[in-house]
Amino acid sequence: MEENYQQDFIFGVDLDGVCADFYDGIRPLAAEWLGVDLETLTKEVSYGLPEWGIDKTPGGYLDFHKFAVTQRDLFKELKPINGCPQTLRRLSKAGIRIRIITHRLYIRYFHKQATSQTIDWLDKHGIPYWDLCFMQHKTHVGANIYIEDSEKHILEYQEAGSEVIIFTNSTNKDLIGLRAESWSDVETLVLEKYNAWSNSLKISK
Repeated sequence: MEENYQQDFIFGVDLDGVCADFYDGIRPLAAEWLGVDLETLTKEVSYGLPEWGIDKTPGGYLDFHKFAVTQRDLFKELKPINGCPQTLRRLSKAGIRIRIITHRLYIRYFHKQATSQTIDWLDKHGIPYWDLCFMQHKTHVGANIYIEDSEKHILEYQEAGSEVIIFTNSTNKDLIGLRAESWSDVETLVLEKYNAWSNSLKISK
């Protein structure tokens, strides 16, 4: 029997900066790439990491990112953000469909490493998911509610009328919207939306 996906409550989950501690993980690699002391690289960064000066090096951020993924297994070695795996396991057990939506395939010819490292990382940390979507235009992927840290994608979700939780970090601190400071906050917000959705289904029957 074909599964009725339309009866699922779907939580669209970004990876870098939301599940995986991207900025903390990439910082020592940036110090290595630049040949500088780690403490000279601020933790208060904005999108593209201009504070670290990578954009001014030959090849810019793209060459650095290629090095991090292909030579240092970046996506496999990142640490999960505190509470993320445990929260997603609880949400999944509660009946919520976890849909991973990430834009990790923006460097040509290195898709195999990015996808395999991503799958290995999710499995290693016991993160449940039914769907794994590598998408540049994240609004093309449906969900009842999303979580995101990138200013660009947050604004795209908001402009599309989608409900998105802003997972707070230094790259999005000035944005207005529904916010979570931790995965404990995420769990509370998502369960509230899920319970309201479940109740609306019961009323409609």
